[in-house]
Amino acid sequence: MSWRIDPGVEEILGKGRDGAGISGEEALVLLHLDADSREGYALLESANHLSRTAFGDKGELHFHIGLNVEPCPMDCSFCSLTRQAGIFTDKVEFSLAAILAWARQGEAEGADALNLMTTGTFPFARLLEIGRRLKQEVTVPLVANARDINHAEGEQLLDAGFVGFYHAVRLGEGRDTPFNPQRRIETIRVLHDVGLQWMNCVEPVGPEHSPAEIVDLMLLARREKATYSGIMRRINFPGSPKEPLGMISERRMAQMVAVSRLVMGDTVRAHCTHEPHSLSLTAGANLFFPEVGSSPRDGKADTGQGRGWSLRRCAAMLWEMEWRPELPSNCFQAAAPAGAAAPAVAAR
Repeated sequence: MSWRIDPGVEEILGKGRDGAGISGEEALVLLHLDADSREGYALLESANHLSRTAFGDKGELHFHIGLNVEPCPMDCSFCSLTRQAGIFTDKVEFSLAAILAWARQGEAEGADALNLMTTGTFPFARLLEIGRRLKQEVTVPLVANARDINHAEGEQLLDAGFVGFYHAVRLGEGRDTPFNPQRRIETIRVLHDVGLQWMNCVEPVGPEHSPAEIVDLMLLARREKATYSGIMRRINFPGSPKEPLGMISERRMAQMVAVSRLVMGDTVRAHCTHEPHSLSLTAGANLFFPEVGSSPRDGKADTGQGRGWSLRRCAAMLWEMEWRPELPSNCFQAAAPAGAAAPAVAAR
């Protein structure tokens, strides 16, 4: 029995393993690999090698704090925080005291960033106000996760203390959401223009999404220079209109994480997976999102009491997979040259 892998796949993996990036056509070949094949395991190893080389031993913890709950009128079909989901019937904003307590907890437990998420109608001025207050209270970098913005709003976020902005062109954008994909891309370009780091994930991946549309968003992340990218699977909340479609497995997600990592090559400072699980940490991922407050994947107002993983639980899993969360973040170092990854913290 031969132990060699397919020569064509070997060539793609060699290119990706060295950080050169791979093409859309090559990414599609890898997404169609049998997960049980030697090629499938070689894919995971190649992505793991690339991340361990580029990121050193650093495991990233970006602490998600959902600021508000409401029956959001945007009605994205995969989100539990919508009017049509019927889970939440009242508008609730978590108190400043609660948000400050979470932020201080994040700082005390080693968070590398605080990601402040809001629903689509949350007052922008209030987000700025909260950012300014947190900037006074903690030293952890602030990342906003909000609606589309213009240049003036981007500059206001910078002035309020934010250094980054999580934004994604979601799978099914304009079909499962009311948003125009091009408008989402315009916001990404606003971020670059004003000097906010763009944080991204290919999401929310479900079984109904074709490899081609998934790869298109991987390529978008590379082309538009994401600080990090990765894969987030769709989580079906109880009663979700997506529930009949099922969900992808963590194993399939790890394969996608690996392909995405090879697409991104040497252009990123971290690579994410969500929700947290161990397999993707051997497939190129090194970034987790612990969660408190509202979450579009949960039926509880505070996901810290529901699906959300704590900082300590995420850190423990990173340690088990030999990533070191206590090292300094790669994501918030001084800007690297265009097309270059941040220097590794502790290269092997």
